[in-house]
Amino acid sequence: MSEPDSLEDLAGDIERLVREYSARAHAANAPARSASAPFAAGTTPIPYAGRVFAGNEVAAAVRATLDFWLTLGPEGDAFELELASALGVARSILTNSGSSANLLAVSALTSAKLPPERRLRPGDEVITCASGFPTTVAPIVQVGAVPVFIDSDPSTGNADCTHLEKAFTTGRTKAVMLAHALGNPFDLAAVTAFCRAYDLWLIEDNCDALGSRYAMPGKAARPTGTFGDLSTQSFYPPHHITMGEGGAVNISRDMRFKVIVESFRDWGRDCWCDSGKENTCGKRFGWQLGELPKGYDHKYTYSHLGYNLKPLDIQAAIGREQLKRLPDFVGARRRNWQRLRDGLGPLSEFFEFMQATPGSEPSWFGFMMLVREGAPFTAVDLSRHLDERKIGNRRLFGGNLVRQPAFIQLKKDNPAAFRVAGDLVGADRLMESALFVGVYPGLTGAMLDYVIEVIGAFCRKST
Repeated sequence: MSEPDSLEDLAGDIERLVREYSARAHAANAPARSASAPFAAGTTPIPYAGRVFAGNEVAAAVRATLDFWLTLGPEGDAFELELASALGVARSILTNSGSSANLLAVSALTSAKLPPERRLRPGDEVITCASGFPTTVAPIVQVGAVPVFIDSDPSTGNADCTHLEKAFTTGRTKAVMLAHALGNPFDLAAVTAFCRAYDLWLIEDNCDALGSRYAMPGKAARPTGTFGDLSTQSFYPPHHITMGEGGAVNISRDMRFKVIVESFRDWGRDCWCDSGKENTCGKRFGWQLGELPKGYDHKYTYSHLGYNLKPLDIQAAIGREQLKRLPDFVGARRRNWQRLRDGLGPLSEFFEFMQATPGSEPSWFGFMMLVREGAPFTAVDLSRHLDERKIGNRRLFGGNLVRQPAFIQLKKDNPAAFRVAGDLVGADRLMESALFVGVYPGLTGAMLDYVIEVIGAFCRKST
């Protein structure tokens, strides 16, 4: 009778089988699609986004499952360090979603650990952009602050920074929170100068822009997500890399935010011990905080009204493998975007195409088209046509957010809940006329050429 396999041998056998299974079951999700599943125009769906992975990610997830740590642990510690290094920030803190990352970033500004004059308090204002995804704005409302909406520039999809001064209120404006629309960096030179002039916090919503870069005048380009005080990432499947659900808060420079963000993420506790560890500070029973008795267990003291927003260690294991693919993913997104731009360029009588912000190197999330005023069709018409031909497409997220039912109701319930600085003509234009198709690395040349063919035929038929 043969000797029983060691645990290491068993793990090796499991990993070999997992990789074999993944190669056969997930070929359609590989960075280069399998030739055994050729593209059939009009039959094979062309998603606007999707997961791109291979055996390494599946094997990493299984290895982490075999360890059965489950809660955030060694894989999370490693991923946080690797992500921070890749971005060039002081620290990255993992969360269970990009939306949670935004909530944590805004909540961190409310902490009493910050200087009183800079702390975000109920009724204080945060300048943001009217068009985009609602979870860039929702946390501002959720902490009791007031979002102040400025208009959008339809050519870039980003905030129109000429309206920043109009939105500012002395003594009330405490921060700016903006997203890089579809991976296209907003005007960071203008925004950072504005924040410096008025001593404001800046939060970059970098969820759609991992891998994008921006160059300040006269300086070398560096990654977006490194210019603000805090920035956020999402690792939801449509984004540049994925860990299923998941996200991160990045701390650019000021390490005061590490304890604050981790506290809000981890129930609001004051203790900085990692999960499963005790007495990192060396005086677990030596603190006297609040009105608690001296020596009350530091693991059960709370400095903030927090949440539990951690991901699983299994997800972090997947994220580590995905991060290794990021340079290739970014390159593929840029090539796919350019292929669409070149192919659809002759249709400029029907569309305005999204322009990269000067000084930027976008890591594109999608290819946006703005249907021209006076075109013989609407964005809804085109969106419906693409959908019928199995070509995934999306509008620019929530469009003009102040037109959304949630914000209409918010204004009815509390007229002072948000403020609009100037008109929102650009945001309305994006709401009415913008849509985008995919550029993610799972798309093949044949798929992109079919998208170009279908849009071209639709335009010609509409004239």
